[in-house]
This record gives sequence, structure tokens and C-alpha cells, in this order.
Amino acid sequence: MAIGTIAGLSYWYPGSAEPALREVSTDLLDGLTVVAGPSGGGKSTFLRVLNGLVPHFHGGSIAGRAWVLGSNIVETPTRNLARSVGFVFQDPELQTVYNTVDREVAFGLENVGVPTRLIAGQVQEALRVAGILHLAGRTVRTLSGGERQRVALASSLAMTPRLVVLDEPTSQLDPDGASLLLAAAARLVDEGRAVIVSEHRLDRLLKLATALLLIEGGRVERADPASWRPSSTASTPARRASSGSEMWSLDGVTAGFNGQPVIEDAHLAGRSGEVVVLNGPNGGGKTTLLRLIAGSLAPLAGTVRRRPGRIAYLPQNPTALLHRPTLRAEVKLTLERSGDRERPEEILDALGLLHVADRYPRDLSTGERQRAALAAVLPGSPALVLLDEPTRGMDVAARDALVGLVTRLRGRGAAIVLATHDSDLTLALADRIAHVASGRVRETPVAAVQK
Repeated sequence: MAIGTIAGLSYWYPGSAEPALREVSTDLLDGLTVVAGPSGGGKSTFLRVLNGLVPHFHGGSIAGRAWVLGSNIVETPTRNLARSVGFVFQDPELQTVYNTVDREVAFGLENVGVPTRLIAGQVQEALRVAGILHLAGRTVRTLSGGERQRVALASSLAMTPRLVVLDEPTSQLDPDGASLLLAAAARLVDEGRAVIVSEHRLDRLLKLATALLLIEGGRVERADPASWRPSSTASTPARRASSGSEMWSLDGVTAGFNGQPVIEDAHLAGRSGEVVVLNGPNGGGKTTLLRLIAGSLAPLAGTVRRRPGRIAYLPQNPTALLHRPTLRAEVKLTLERSGDRERPEEILDALGLLHVADRYPRDLSTGERQRAALAAVLPGSPALVLLDEPTRGMDVAARDALVGLVTRLRGRGAAIVLATHDSDLTLALADRIAHVASGRVRETPVAAVQK
């Protein structure tokens, strides 16, 4: 059964000469629809048509027609569409309104006038379906990126929408979190709701899908989810280099927030020319470890040591790094401040971003914006490189470009620490692995990593 129809739809962002969507015509069906394609191909723009953010919020020009659940997208205000179309963005940080998890999940219900006596029950059920009942009462700012992503999902589910749209929902989730999200999606379909999911991690999703849309260059094509398969997702393991002197160390370090430890009695160190990968569940302490190594968080106990040199740090929310009018200007600023003589075009080319070098970075897709943030912090020869979920929103080609860039930095003697759930990235780059869970840190063999 069709829940929507898009006919001859083209869309141009403000000031853009090229359309982000080109003559799109397709039906939207009940069940689980998977949306796939390369970064920057138009997936997020297509999804934002479904709740009216395109064109009502983003502006620009639109041609053609689109109906979702009986509503004309162009003529219906987004506040009305939000009652029947739930949306979870790629950047959960952008969806947060309240400071605590419970209030955040209740926000939409309060907005549409759900009786107060019913709200608590609906919030509890949404937290349960999203697998985060244990986060009830937590302060949002203390959550990891993956935990925030599931809070955003619960906020959407609390509204009991007829259609749930998920834009890269597993990009920051550990394997257990991704499994919980897939189970939640399957349950929604069983309850008679439609789910549309944009993803790069497709193996398990395709087994559940009833429809598949491929989006590239703004064009949309239908494919059979039972027979279509993505290109290989495995990056070639990079050649290892010899490690040098110790660049950083944590000796008996305990750290946390408001006196509550997140990391306890951590002992870990890294050398120049070495990649240390941090893995483990969401909320286990990986980001806290990176902040300790960077010096942006002081330990509650123990000693943190760092050798002198430039630190390149990519946080979970890369948008916070991007503030210059063009991507080229972002890279140029870093090079000027560090005194490196490298041309901005070198790293832009390495990351496949030359074609957007003169674009405003915050207008890029999430995958492109992730690479833009990498380009802004990694040019030249930093001594210490800290990357928090660097493949978020990236397709296979972008991840391979990242592997090449990190390999080059390692060869120049940088000490590199990256936190990731991406097992392919780990296998391609890791010299050593530290598993971070329940506040404890222990080293594990690289050979133990499974896809």
C-alpha cells in the first residue's frame, strides 16, 4: 500500500545552480524502505522532503509534486506534518531542547497537547523501545553521541507517528545499539507503521527491507532489496610503520563529571607512528579518554602526560569546528596557524572534497561535513591526532580516503588515537586496540576484532 507519492520533483537549495534532487518520481510504500547511495548524493535532502523541511525550512526552489500520508508537502506546514511523520536526524545534537532525557522525550508530546497524565507512560514506552530505559533522568550533555542518537529516536517514537524517517541512525551506535534500533524498526513495521531508513551499513537492513531506493546525483532509482548488494565495504589494511617514542600516557587516571567517575584507574600510552583504536559500547568512556589525552578534561586522579606538539582533535559533532565562509578557508586557517607549508588543495583532494572547496561547510551533507571537519583539523603534520567516530555518515570511498590520510600521518610520525565502532576501519588501521567499557580500559588483540 502506498503511503505517499512523489512526481517529477526537483529541488534547488538557495543560491545553488544545480538541483539537489532531479526529476524524482517514486511511490512510498508501507513496510521498511531502505535508502542507499554515496555521501552528498541527495539522500538527506530526499528524506527532508517527507516532513516538509524541504522546502519550508531550507528555502530554495522546488518543482513537481509530493504527497505523504495524504498531505501535500508544499502546502502543509511542517508543524502539521510532524504529527504523522517522525524524523531522526543524522546529528542528534541538533534535536536536543531540554537538559534531561525524560523532558527531552516528552517535549513533542507537550507541544501537541497530550494530557499530562498520559505523558509519563508514553515516555517510558518510547525509552523502552529505544533500549534506553537506563538513561531516564540522565543529563543530556553527559551522554555519548550514540546515546544521544537513541534519545532522538525515543523522542520521535513517543509521538507514535504513522511514518518514521531515520537518517543514518546507526552511524554512532555500537553493535548492541544498532541491533536494538533494527529491532525497534521491525517492531514499528509489525505494528502497521512505515519506516524509511537511510544508511551506509546495509547488511542487516536489506534482510528486513520491503523496498530499496538508490539515490545518486540527485536521482532516485528503485531496486530489489533481495538481490541488490552494495560494493565491498572492507578497506585494505594499511602497511604498518615502526613506532617511535612515547607521545602520551595515562597513569592511574580517573575522570568524570560532577565528581562522578566515567573512567577509573586507566593505564594506557601511545607512541609516534602508531594508531591506537578505542572500541567498546556507547557511554563506556571513549570520548572521555580522548578528552583526557587532548587536555580538555582534567583528571580527578592520576597523571596525564603529553609530548609538545600540535594536537588535531575531531569531536563527535564536527559542525562545531566549521565557521569559515568556505571549506578552503577552513583548511587555510589551520595551515597558517600551524606554520605548515602544505597547500589546502592537497588534503581536499585526498579526501575527495575539491569539488566543494568553495562551498560553505555547514551546507554540505553530513558525510561531506564529516570529511570537511577532517580536512580542517588534519592538514600538515600534527604531532597528536585524536578522532572521535571519524567515519560517521561516510560511504566506502570516503572511508578509504580517510584510511589513506591516517596512514600518511602515521608515516610522518603522528601518534593517532581514534574511537570507532567501525570494525573495517579498525582492521585497516589499528596497531593496538583498547576496549573501553563500564569505565575500565583494557588492551585487546587486533585479531579479536570481528565485523
